[in-house]
Formats: sequence, structure tokens, C-alpha cells
Amino acid sequence: AYGVLPPVAKLNDAQSQYHFISGYTAKVAGTEVGVKDPQSTFSACFGAAFLVFHPGKYAEMLAQKMTEHNANVWLINTGWTGGKHGVGKRMSLTYTRAIIDAIHDGSLATEEYRRFPVFGFDVPTGCEGVPSNVLWPRDTWKIKEDYDKTLTKLAHEFVENFKTYESEVSEEVVAAGPTLSETSAE
Repeated sequence: AYGVLPPVAKLNDAQSQYHFISGYTAKVAGTEVGVKDPQSTFSACFGAAFLVFHPGKYAEMLAQKMTEHNANVWLINTGWTGGKHGVGKRMSLTYTRAIIDAIHDGSLATEEYRRFPVFGFDVPTGCEGVPSNVLWPRDTWKIKEDYDKTLTKLAHEFVENFKTYESEVSEEVVAAGPTLSETSAE
């Protein structure tokens, strides 16, 4: 709903655990009753109400399976591009399908990558069927300063949310979250 995250990013083990624990999504007007403006929402492991153990335990289990199966982990964003809700538009289903196809056929794993500022994950510079500017969301915004402010706002929300889990996860996982000292996504 904010339009600041890329449609796809490759995550390392610690980032995978961080984002799994965070369980980020957004409530958007038109899809949620009573929501007029987009709202971030976090649900640990995308199912907090059903967790018996601390989310860090499930993240460790995920990491073990990733290592055991030599799995790549991809963060997929099917939300907004070109601006926040009301300015931008929903990510094209055609682009999302192209990204998923490239993950499945292995071609996305062989692309070159750029380090995404603030969040620190790797974003491919190319994906067949997806315009390169869509892969780098700042390029889709007309007012770059608005993009930077919105990205920083979302990063703060991630950091604030994760404080609940910090004491039960490794320092490496905590460090895999957004870096608030970075202010521009150029």
C-alpha cells in the first residue's frame, strides 16, 4: 500500500528469518472494512494468533530447512508501485507472474543484483517481462523525496514492531532488519 518495496528481493538466511518473524502486510481501503488509508500490519510468522512458541523458534526451523534444502528465499511484493495507495497502482499481475516464472525456472537466481537501501536485501536488475524501473521502486515515483520519506516511515514501523522479538533471536537476525541511518534509496 506504500509502494516503496520492490516486487521481488532475494533474502539471505538472517533476512529470511527477520521478515518471516515480522509477518508484514498492509490493510488497504477497499479490501478491509473501515480502512480509509493504508495501514501497516504485522503478524509474526504470518499467523501470530496460532503460534505456540516464540516466533524465533519457527524462524530457526525455517532457517534449518533452507540450509538443508539449499533453498533461495524470495520476498514477493504484490502491493503497490509508482506511489502510495491513491497515487500509484496495484502491481501488475503480469509482472508478478513473470517474477514467479523466473524464480521457478532458476533464471532470477542468475541475474545481477543491486543492494536495496535501508532494508539491505538484494534486488535483481533484470527479470524477463518486468520493466527494470518497476524492479527499483524509487524509479517509479514522480516525487523522489516522498518516496524516501515513505520508505523511512515503513522502516521505522518494522524496527518498532521487531522490538517485541529481539530478546529471543540472534544478533544477526536483529541486524537483518532495516538500517535507519540510511535515508535515501538512490
